[in-house]
Amino acid sequence: MVAIGHREILAAVRTLAVGQLARYAGTGTSQTDLFESELAAHVGVRHALAVNSGTSALTCAMAALGVGPGDEVLVPAYTWVSTAAAAVVLGAVPVLVEIDATLTMDPADLESKITTRSKAVVPVHMLNMPADMGRIVDVACAHGLVVIEDACQAVGVTFKGRRLGSIGDVGAFSFNQHKNIRSGEGGAVLVNDDRTYARAAMFHDVGAYTRGGRLEHDELPFVGMNLRMPEVASAILRPQLRRLDKRLARQAERRAMIISALETRPDVTVTPHHDPSAAVSLAVRFDDPEAASTFASARGVNRLIDTGRHVYSNWQSILGRRCFDERANVWRGRDIDYVDACPATTAILERTCSVSVDPDIPMPIMRRVARAMTQTQVHGSAAVDDHDDRDVALS
Repeated sequence: MVAIGHREILAAVRTLAVGQLARYAGTGTSQTDLFESELAAHVGVRHALAVNSGTSALTCAMAALGVGPGDEVLVPAYTWVSTAAAAVVLGAVPVLVEIDATLTMDPADLESKITTRSKAVVPVHMLNMPADMGRIVDVACAHGLVVIEDACQAVGVTFKGRRLGSIGDVGAFSFNQHKNIRSGEGGAVLVNDDRTYARAAMFHDVGAYTRGGRLEHDELPFVGMNLRMPEVASAILRPQLRRLDKRLARQAERRAMIISALETRPDVTVTPHHDPSAAVSLAVRFDDPEAASTFASARGVNRLIDTGRHVYSNWQSILGRRCFDERANVWRGRDIDYVDACPATTAILERTCSVSVDPDIPMPIMRRVARAMTQTQVHGSAAVDDHDDRDVALS
């Protein structure tokens, strides 16, 4: 991945030279102020709040919407553990929901998991693939639930003409090393409602009440945390945001090329997508797990069950229902067992592979990689000849 280039280096150096490393430490224009304004305009929301991680963004979003002790938060069984952990930190209990073939939350299973304790639903746009926001929002509205979009893996992506992160009550972004734009660590909360924004801002900054004039709502101050984004992170994100749409367009181009190449493989099926015209990532599925495992031997391919970290069955802290102190354990007195809770999700991930469409890999190399994929059969695999160091991002 080569998203960090000379523009980001220059932005970081300029910020270091000015010496204003914290948002409220100087008298000049804050890079974080500028980044928030640009991000809000890009996504199409009234407010963007920069924070120090995607986990912080999810926690701020839930706190802003009133998620708290005793509530249940519905999360998909395929996501990074932070989606569930953010609820636990606030005293709420995560409830796992199956995914469907699109690799996103199954709206039918979502509705079946709603109880009188349900407070929020968190659809996750995994691998740049949008969840079915129309159906999910309808289900949530019918049951009086708030919707928190976990768009951490889909910054800049659209769903039926709207940017992901702008559709639910609140959206959450991540800017860690592996995201569409990155600052090592970082995140953002996206929101339209002024009161919700004020609550998120207070939660993310324990001293928010001293920042005169920043909050335009009369929400009474409450105790928060320090989850603020540093100025250097904001500085290097700004030039990346400006070229994000071009990078996503290159991903769409590579996706189309690989799909065209794979048409010679009748055993390979492209996973369904909720907005194919805006698709910028690629996953394929097979009839059986063995075929998917073999296909994953090709460069740039990963079988999703093997990536492990994003599968609920590997969330050790959640499976063990453990908090930092037993007195804070949200599961006490609750009959919730996560072991084998979502078998449909496991079966889908065993048969599905993600395929890299990295925009920084030159198209000629991508075409070679795609040709190799067409030759990866159940009883053997084809390697890419004449290895080029630029292929490393596909590994």
